[in-house]
Parts: sequence; structure tokens; C-alpha cells
Amino acid sequence: MAQTGKLKILAVVVTHNRRVLLERCLDHLNLQARRPDQVLVVNNASNDGTESMLAHRGVRCLTQENLGSAGGWHRGITTALDEGFDAVWLMDDDGFPDRQALARLEEALLPGVACTASLVVREDNPDRFVFPHPVLDRKGLPVLLARRRKLHTVGELEKRAKGGTYPFAHFFNGALISCAAIKKVGNVNRDYFIFGEEVDYFFRLREAGEVCSVLAARHYHPDVSGRPYTAQKIYYYVKNTLVINRRYLNRPVQRNLLTVAAALGRTAWRNGVGEALSYLVGRRAPALYRAVTRGLRGEVGKDYHD
Repeated sequence: MAQTGKLKILAVVVTHNRRVLLERCLDHLNLQARRPDQVLVVNNASNDGTESMLAHRGVRCLTQENLGSAGGWHRGITTALDEGFDAVWLMDDDGFPDRQALARLEEALLPGVACTASLVVREDNPDRFVFPHPVLDRKGLPVLLARRRKLHTVGELEKRAKGGTYPFAHFFNGALISCAAIKKVGNVNRDYFIFGEEVDYFFRLREAGEVCSVLAARHYHPDVSGRPYTAQKIYYYVKNTLVINRRYLNRPVQRNLLTVAAALGRTAWRNGVGEALSYLVGRRAPALYRAVTRGLRGEVGKDYHD
């Protein structure tokens, strides 16, 4: 690929059984005004023809057992470090970057900045975020008790952002991370498996430099607010969020209660009230109580069983 930037950048896409969406993502990587120096797909044991499609397109692929999103990021970052890249650009398979995204992220990855990230917006409504940004307190932590805790639109964020950036980022949908910063804080923690590794890494990277979202860089993504939750996803959401509340945030008791309430509320919205109640008093209650107990103990790892 032709390069126009100063940094040597590896683009890493983690995938699992979403070949059609992955192809769309790769198409948009090829359209970048500042193209990455190399593209790597980390394939978490897809069985939908992903490997043959990548071979046909001539895209580099590393296939491994399904180690979850955290295991995918870990493999991609390890490759970037081993092969002497200056930065690694990370994204899931179901979203895609704006044509100018990498150029704008690279411009903002200045000395003292550990990570620059795109705004993750809905592909069907680009003014709305897929994942709302938290309102931050003076210490840079998400506020807990406030009239407004989340920012849901680009316009809301623009009113609070200074100098075209906001000191929070959603990994891993178009985050450009300095390899020098990675060497200071280490790789993604694979033990988070499928949830929480991005928040954990956000707080760790802040120890190495500024981490921010760049308002001029956009990453388009399907609206996931209606996707049903699996029991496995709920388990890791609760357990890993409780671990993060204790490690990085203030008022962990209150945040833990809010986490469990949010898990039940989202399950009721996406899966139905009956299934949400099953986590309180029904057949899925033991899994929820295990998640809470292990989260309070600070235990991370692939330990879910139905």
C-alpha cells in the first residue's frame, strides 16, 4: 500500500463469523486517504468462509482459536510490537472508517498522546453515537449522580469538547494507539475475554499519555441497541464491570448496584421482561450471582458455564 503519513501503522481487524461485514470494512480500509502500511485480520476461528475470502483478496490473516475480542486485540498488538510498527489501528469487523479517519487520527497522535480514537456513530444516523460518551468529572471519571450522565449525539459532545478532542475514547472501533505507549503499560488483558477489556485498557493507557476522541474522525457502525443479549454476554458484562468499578472508579458500591440494574434493564429491553426476571429468581439466577461474587473478588478470566 502507498503511505502518505509519518508513522508506520498496522491496521488490525478482529473477526468472528461476519464475513460480509468484514469485506465491507476491508473495502473502506482500501479507500483511506492515508492508507495503513499493512492490514492484518485476526480470525477468531470463523467457519463462514472468512479464510478463503481473505486468501482470495490477498489480505494477511492470523487464525487462532476463539479467544474472544480481548484475545484478538492481544494478538494484533503483539504483531505490531514484534514487527516494529509505530502505531496500531484497531477495529471490529462490523464497522468501517470514514475515508479521512486515519489521516485525522495520525495528525492528532502527537508526542504525549497515547491514543486517538474516532467517534463511533450509527451508520443509519451519523449524528448519534452507537455507544454514548460519558460526562466526565474534574478527575476525568464518568459522573455517577448527575442530571445528565451520557452524551448521545455528536452535537452534545461538540459543546463539551475543547480543541476538537474529548478526553474519553471507545476502544476498539477505530482507535489508533501508539506502540511507545503500549510498551509502557503492556498489552490488552486477555482474561477479560469478551467484555471490559476496552475500558480496562483505556484507564491503563491514560497512565502513558493523553487518550482522546477526535471529533473530525468518524467510524460508522450498525446500531446495536436492539441486539439480544446472550447469557454469556450478561455474565461477563456484570462480572468484568464490577472488576473495573473497583480498580479504576470512585464510589464502587453505588456503581456496582447501577451495573446490575443496567444489565437487567437492558435484558428486559432486548430479550423481554421474563428473561430479565429469570436472572433474579429463575433458572439463570445462579449465573448472575456467580458473576457478582466473582466480580467483587476481582476475578477475570474465561469461566462462564451455563
